[in-house]
Amino acid sequence: MHSYNTISWHQSTPEIEGMVTPSRVHSRVYTDERIFQLEIERIFGRAWVYVGHHSEVPNPGDFKTRVIGRTPVIMVRGKDRVVRVLVNRCRHRGAQVCETESGNTKVFRCWYHGWIYNIDGSLAEVTSPAAYETPLDPQDMGLSAVPRVDHYRGFVFGSLTSTGEDLVTHLGGAAPMIDLLCDASPTGQIFVDGGSHKTVFNANWKLVGMDGYHPNVLHASVVAAWSRNPDGGLGSTHRESPFVDEAATRTRDFGHGHVMLDFRDHRIKHYDSLTAYLRKIAGGEQYIANMHAKYGESRARLLISLAGDAHLGTFPNMQLIHNQVRIITPISAGKTEVMMTAVRLDGVSDALNTERFRQQESFYGPSGAGSPDDAEIFERVQRGLVAEVNPWVEISRGMGRQKVDVDGSIVGLITDEVTQRGIMRYWKQLMTVA
Repeated sequence: MHSYNTISWHQSTPEIEGMVTPSRVHSRVYTDERIFQLEIERIFGRAWVYVGHHSEVPNPGDFKTRVIGRTPVIMVRGKDRVVRVLVNRCRHRGAQVCETESGNTKVFRCWYHGWIYNIDGSLAEVTSPAAYETPLDPQDMGLSAVPRVDHYRGFVFGSLTSTGEDLVTHLGGAAPMIDLLCDASPTGQIFVDGGSHKTVFNANWKLVGMDGYHPNVLHASVVAAWSRNPDGGLGSTHRESPFVDEAATRTRDFGHGHVMLDFRDHRIKHYDSLTAYLRKIAGGEQYIANMHAKYGESRARLLISLAGDAHLGTFPNMQLIHNQVRIITPISAGKTEVMMTAVRLDGVSDALNTERFRQQESFYGPSGAGSPDDAEIFERVQRGLVAEVNPWVEISRGMGRQKVDVDGSIVGLITDEVTQRGIMRYWKQLMTVA
């Protein structure tokens, strides 16, 4: 039995080392604002954080405003077509220079004193410059660039530190899982432009997603509906529940906090029923043929079966689930914003993309069959976590049966808490480096 002990605390800095064990986590990891402040510094202030996708800013002057931790940034495509990530902060007195979430612009203008910046970040104009005895250098006084920016398959990541491992090293085994989404297109290209919605949970950011244990309970009615509709897209692969240990589904930990609900072996068994469903959609037959021509028999069967659903979480803030890219933005220890943007595949019919959108809407969003369940349970968890009687959270399920796969990832059955252990192991690693 677990004792009712609590963590000892220094007056200023919590002792992180003892708060995460291989099998359990102290509740204050999710509730304490001091820990949240350390997360902003040691995780979001140092790690590679997902910012956006190249397809969100297709033309020169297109921009999206995002945040890295608490740092406001602008992802913008320049006249040279390079995608940059600039700090959304005037170099004069610190005001934000871009207030809208998206758009197209020729310049960024600070509304406080009128300084103007080019879309590459360089300083274009200063109001009444004669008062400066030394002329301001347009490059030295331009908008600050995020120290490191890189991308993988169009997914743009930024880091607020100038040193550290490169993006490919950081992604590791998660990178080929990102490929599963991109290669669902017969051209290998996707567009993250299918419409977005945001939701705010009154819960901690680490609770969101990547749990294979809950669907048969929390979403029982939805899973049952899928199984009763074998002619539907998800019904084609959910006639037998993928969320039971007898299924071919798995939980997977790639290291670096990147984790996956792995549906590959489950979905490939239903290739014939899924392709029969696709052939009923305009352009579906051509899509199947194009995928086989592009990727070959074996790879095409896998990609068609999976339908781009990598069900991957890359630490700390991006998830690729079903037909969406999620950005998780921590606001406080007990509040999180999640933005979900539907993905459009290049090289497929409008009818096929529309069908993907309708499936996305059926589960996610304010009127979806699943997202309201998730929002409610996250908030119930957060309310329960404040209890100080035996304040330990169990993440031990399946520890005795997990194994290391040939690719080096740790794998367990679908209801095993491999994903939670993988996230918290890396969380602890980052949080214990001062």
